Amino acid sequence: MTTHTTTLPLVAGRWAVDPAHSAVNFTIRHLGVSKVRGRFTSFDVDVHVGDTVETTSVAATIQLASIDTGNADRDAHVLASDMVDVNLRPTLAFRSTMVTANGDDWRVDGELTVGEVTMPVTLAVLFGGVEEFPGGPRHAGFEATTQIRRQDFGLMPSIPAAALGDVIKIELDIQLLEPDATSDVAAE
Repeated sequence: MTTHTTTLPLVAGRWAVDPAHSAVNFTIRHLGVSKVRGRFTSFDVDVHVGDTVETTSVAATIQLASIDTGNADRDAHVLASDMVDVNLRPTLAFRSTMVTANGDDWRVDGELTVGEVTMPVTLAVLFGGVEEFPGGPRHAGFEATTQIRRQDFGLMPSIPAAALGDVIKIELDIQLLEPDATSDVAAE
């Protein structure tokens, strides 16, 4: 963890997510021999960039009903009451508690909530840079990864880890749009 204030190569303010160029993906092992890959198609990310890394915050909400594993029957089964139970757990929500940088190593520590369970998680973050976009705001790109244990969140408790792995790997590819310098957003 850094012991000094780290400035960001981003202007201060609330950066909006670019949903057309962002993705929330996951993998989980099936029968211990292969992986099931999927994504969530409905999510929101709120990034407030402060003057330093230490004053920056991240929040995200994923609508679990938007799961897409490429198999509609499997998706319906995952959302059923014996697995995720989307009626009881409609969202996965993340709120940062600390953002740190040490050279190229970035991390976002925070709390992940699924249903009534909240657990600490850490996202390893790769900053892809900032690029001009013709006729629009500058874009910033980030890749972030973490993993959670489904048992920690009470997800699919009746399914043994030998049938469906306990570890869910989450991969985020996020593009953010720079706030308009003339708006009041930077003052928030």
